[in-house]
Formats: sequence, structure tokens, C-alpha cells
Amino acid sequence: MLSCKEASRLVSQSQDRRLGWRERMALRLHLAVCDACREFSRQMAWLRQALRHFALRAEQDETVRLPSEAAERIRRALHGHD
Repeated sequence: MLSCKEASRLVSQSQDRRLGWRERMALRLHLAVCDACREFSRQMAWLRQALRHFALRAEQDETVRLPSEAAERIRRALHGHD
């Protein structure tokens, strides 16, 4: 059985990628018996939904935009040209 650390890692990864069959089964088994990890999974799902909702609203609302100067600073930092 998964440890809580492994289960929380899989819960987090499941937000970004489809887990493999064995990973999904192991996680389901762990979540069936672990209240803390089940709550963490619920919180992660809620957070993802809230972020999607915010992103959708931001796309529709012209007042919620990152200033172009800030976007350029982020771009340079990500590319290592600071």
C-alpha cells in the first residue's frame, strides 16, 4: 500500500497527467482508507476548479491582465536572460 507521501505525490501528479492503471488503483485503495489523503485530494480538486474558474474569468475580463512589462520580465527570467 502507498504511504501518505506517495499518495499525495500521485494526487498532485494527477492534476497534470493521467495516472497509469496501477497508480490509479493504488491511489484509490489508499484514499479509501486514509481520511487525511482523501481530504487533501478533495482540496486539490477544489483548488484546480477554482483556478480554472479564475482563468476563465480573467480571459473574459480585460481589466485582469498582467502588464506587458511584467510579462517580459517573467519571459526573460524563464529564459535565463535577467
